[in-house]
Formats: sequence, C-alpha cells, structure tokens
Amino acid sequence: MGAERTGAADAIKDLADRLKDNVGRVIVGREQAVELLLAALLAGGHTLIEDVPGTGKTTLARAIARSLGCSFKRIQFTPDLMPSDVTGIHYYDQRAGEFRFRAGPIFANIVLADEINRATPRTQSALLEAMEERQVTADGVTMPLPSPFLVLATQNPIELEGTFPLPEAQLDRFMMRLTIGYPSADEEDAILVRFQDHSPMEALEPVVSAEDMLRLRDLVPKVHCEPSVRRYIVAIVQATRRHPALDLGASPRASLAMLRAARALAAGGGRDYVLPDDAKRLARVMLPHRLILSSQSRLRGRDAAAVLEEVLAEVPVPVEG
Repeated sequence: MGAERTGAADAIKDLADRLKDNVGRVIVGREQAVELLLAALLAGGHTLIEDVPGTGKTTLARAIARSLGCSFKRIQFTPDLMPSDVTGIHYYDQRAGEFRFRAGPIFANIVLADEINRATPRTQSALLEAMEERQVTADGVTMPLPSPFLVLATQNPIELEGTFPLPEAQLDRFMMRLTIGYPSADEEDAILVRFQDHSPMEALEPVVSAEDMLRLRDLVPKVHCEPSVRRYIVAIVQATRRHPALDLGASPRASLAMLRAARALAAGGGRDYVLPDDAKRLARVMLPHRLILSSQSRLRGRDAAAVLEEVLAEVPVPVEG
C-alpha cells in the first residue's frame, strides 16, 4: 500500500513539474498561483482567477490550456452574450430535412470564460449544469461534455459598471478563487525582456495529454490523508457555519473539494501524505468566496478573508501523536 501511494505521488509530481516548467516559459514568477491552479486541475475543480486588469489572468489560463493536449475554447463574456452562444443551438438542416445540433464553445476540455461577470445572470446560469454535472441540456436533450472538462474563468473585481456579480450557487461551483497580484520590480523587468521580441505563448507546446491527466487524476485519491487531518478539514468548514460574522458558511461541497485538492497539492509537492498545512493553505483560496458576511459585518467593512483567518486561528491544528 505504501509503495502504491509513493508511486502515485511520484507520477503526479512528474506531471506537475512538467506543467510548471512549461507554464514558466510564459509566466514570470507566480509559482504559488501556478501550484494551486495545478492542484485544482488534478482534483478536477474549476478555478476563478480574480484580479485587476493587466496582471496576467488570461495569459495564465491560456498557458495552462496550451500545456495540456486538450481541446480549448475561449468565450468572451459580454452583456449581449446569450445562453445559446455558450451551449449551442438546434437548427433545421434543409438538405437533411431534420434538426441538428451545433455545439457551442462549452464543448471543449478546457473552457476559458473571460470576464465572466460581464454576462447577464441568464447567460451565467448556462454554466451551472455544465460545471457541476459535466453535461448540457438544450431543447430537452441532454448531452455529455468531453472528459476532462474544466472551466477557467477570469473577472475584474474593481470595475463594477456593466458587470453582474456571480450568484452564490455559481461561486460555490468554483473549487478555488485565485489572485495573481502585481509583479516585483525584478519580475516586471524579466517580463519586459521575455516579451520584447515576441510572445513566448506562440511557441508553447503541450506537455501532457488528456489521457495522462485523466489517469493521474484517478491516482489522487491514493494519496494518504490521516483521519485527524480529514477531521481538521471538517472542523474548519463547520466553524465557518457557526461564526457570528457570517450569515452563511461553507457547504459540504467545500469539504469534499478541500480533501481532493489537499491530496493533489501534497502529491504535486512530492509527498504521498497530506499535512494540516495543506488544508490551511487551501482554505484561504477555497473558502472565502463561499462565505456570506452578515449585514453588520459588511457595515463594519470586514471581509470574508479576514473572518476566515479568525476561524483558522480558533480551530486546533492536529499534531502527531
């Protein structure tokens, strides 16, 4: 059993290293964001990348997509985008004398939903079934999506005009919400040097196939998680439901996602076991977007990330023995 766990962790780490190196040809720095995004991919979770314009959100998503030998579609979300523009439509083929289905861009392994909060709630809801059940229903006909299927979405949290905030039900379907942040002076100088002649994105080639991704995703559950660490994950999620500053805590979907992501993160780091620190690190990118502050907390200017830090400080960390 131990050898099987070690073999699974080694195989996952090899894939993670190949992806990191390939993405690193385009993205300067941002190792932690890339590491977390790869953990989400290996755990089969969708990711929301939220930051101000120009920090590399779309570039990171495209670099990940190009590194995977999978079909890739990009959807530019705008206020006039219709649900059928995402899922596809049935049309009448006069030559064949029958209705046919023209698949929309959602029928791809990796879907980049760029500026997702610019679409109307009706169009945003077209993603709900696809993200949770990996299928699309159009005109009463249900069609499975290709496997693997992952949504990488971006949004700008600053600009509010012409945007529609994602509802809680959709936010809960994103495994992680990541931020990129501004580069340091040295990193920004390296970006200028790297992009001064041409974009390295043009020469980026796939390093992992869809079949490899599916095979290694099946190995993630083999990474060991001690019962005490598993209960630590449950305790964190449960504590968010009791905190007085929150009207709504994290759901059981968050607990399941944290356990899967913790195993993937551990294996990507070369370990065949999960540490409490993995759970604590993931809580900061997997829980805040699932929490709803009370009206009093909002009036006092508190945010979900700060409340989560209070939760993490209160929940006892399991120790060996």
